[in-house]
Amino acid sequence: MSKRSIKDMVSALAKVLKEHHAPHEVALGVAIGAFIAVLPLYGFHTLLCVIAAVLVPRANKLAILLGTNISLPPTIATITWTSYDIGRLILAHKRYPPLSWEYVRNFSISRFNEFYYPLFTGSLVLGLICAVVFYVITWAVASRMGRKHSLGK
Repeated sequence: MSKRSIKDMVSALAKVLKEHHAPHEVALGVAIGAFIAVLPLYGFHTLLCVIAAVLVPRANKLAILLGTNISLPPTIATITWTSYDIGRLILAHKRYPPLSWEYVRNFSISRFNEFYYPLFTGSLVLGLICAVVFYVITWAVASRMGRKHSLGK
C-alpha cells in the first residue's frame, strides 16, 4: 500500500467517525446492526452492513458495524435457539420439531429447509425486538453522554 492510499483511508475513516453522531443517528446505526446480527445469513453480515449504510444514510455507519457484534460466538447459540423457537411459534400450523441436542446431533442437509425456514422467520421477529431494545438503550446512553459533554464545555 502506498502512503497516499493509507492517508486516504485514514481520512475516510475520520470522516465516518465525525459524521452522524447525534443520539438518534448512533442509536439508529446500532439498531440496524443488531437487526442484521440476528439474521441467520452467516458470512454476509458485513455486506449487509455496507448495504444498510448506503440505504440509510442518516445512520451512523460505524454504529451499524458495532451493532452486529451482538452475534459473537458466545451468543450465537442463544440467538439461533431463540429465533428457531419464535419461528416455530409463528409457524405452529406446520408442526416443526422442537430444537434439541438430539435434533442437532442428527441434523443432515436434507433437513436444512425444515430447520432454516422457522429459524429465518423467528430471526426477523427477534431482530426487530433487538433493534428496538438496542435503539432505546443506545439513544438513552448517547443522549446522556451528549448532555455531559455539552455541560463540560
